[in-house]
Amino acid sequence: MTFSIAGQVGDAFGVAVASKFPFVGAVVPAARLGVGAVATQAMARVSYRDTALEALAGGADAHGAVTACTQPDDGREHRQLGVVGVDSQATFTGSECMDWAGGVSGREATGGYAIQGNILTGRDVVEAMEHAWLASSGGSLTDRLLAALLAGDAAGGDSRGRQGAALYAVAPGAGYDGYGVLADVRVDDHPQAPQELARLLVVNDLLFGTAEEVLPLTGALAEEVGSRLAALGHPVVDTGRGTGGDGAVGRALESWASEANYEMRMSPDGIDTKVLAALRAETADLRREGQAGPPG
Repeated sequence: MTFSIAGQVGDAFGVAVASKFPFVGAVVPAARLGVGAVATQAMARVSYRDTALEALAGGADAHGAVTACTQPDDGREHRQLGVVGVDSQATFTGSECMDWAGGVSGREATGGYAIQGNILTGRDVVEAMEHAWLASSGGSLTDRLLAALLAGDAAGGDSRGRQGAALYAVAPGAGYDGYGVLADVRVDDHPQAPQELARLLVVNDLLFGTAEEVLPLTGALAEEVGSRLAALGHPVVDTGRGTGGDGAVGRALESWASEANYEMRMSPDGIDTKVLAALRAETADLRREGQAGPPG
C-alpha cells in the first residue's frame, strides 16, 4: 500500500513516501543527523525507526540495523523496511507482504539509497524510482527524493490509488534557525498527494532555504524592486545611506520579507532570485493595473 525511498546525498539523509493511506508521514519516515534514514511500512512497526537508527548510531551497518529490527519480531514477514547509513544501505521485504512487493538498494558517488514498495501496480514502480534517483545525480537531496517518488507514482504507484505523501530530510545547519531539518512536509489526505507534496516542497524551499543566486540591487533592478515594494506598502525611504542591498531598497525589502516569512533568504549583497520571483508574482496584478514598476 506504500512506496518509499530512503536516500543520502553526502551528509544529508531523508525519506520520501506515498501511499493510499492517510497520515503516512506520521508512520513511515525517520532520519537523524550524522546517522542515516529509515522507512518502515507494510504492516509498519513504528518502533523500527528508533531501533534502526540506534543500531546505526551504535556502529552497525544497514544490514545489521535491519537484523536488529526484524530478528526479534515475530511479525517480520508482514513488514517492509529500508535503511541507509553513512556508508551502507539495505532493504527488507517480508514474505507475507501483499503483491507486488519488493525493493532495491544501492550506492553511487554521493551516497546510498533504499527503495521499497508493497501493493504496487508492479515491479516497474521500484525500477522507475531507482532510475530517477540515479538520473538526478548532482541534484539536492530533496529534489532527488521527490524525483524518485514522482517517477514511482507515474509508473503506477500504489495499486489502490493516492491519499498520503511525505518527505522528511535532515542536513547539518539546514532549515529554520539552522536546526538541521531540511524538510518536514506532509500531505495527510489529498487525491493527488504526490503532486501536492511537490507543490508544498517549493514553498518549503522558499521559506526555509537560504540565499542562493543573489542579484545586486542597483540600477533598473533596484528601481523595479523599490516600485513593487511600494505597491505592497513598503516604500523606499532614502536616508542618505544609498539604495543598494544595505540601503533604502534593501531596508524596504527586509521589511516586506519579514512580513512574508522570507527572512532566511535575505542577503546583504542584494536580492535572492527566488525572492525576486515571489515579489514579481505577488505584484503581477498590481503592475498590470499600473501601480508597480517596470517588468522583470
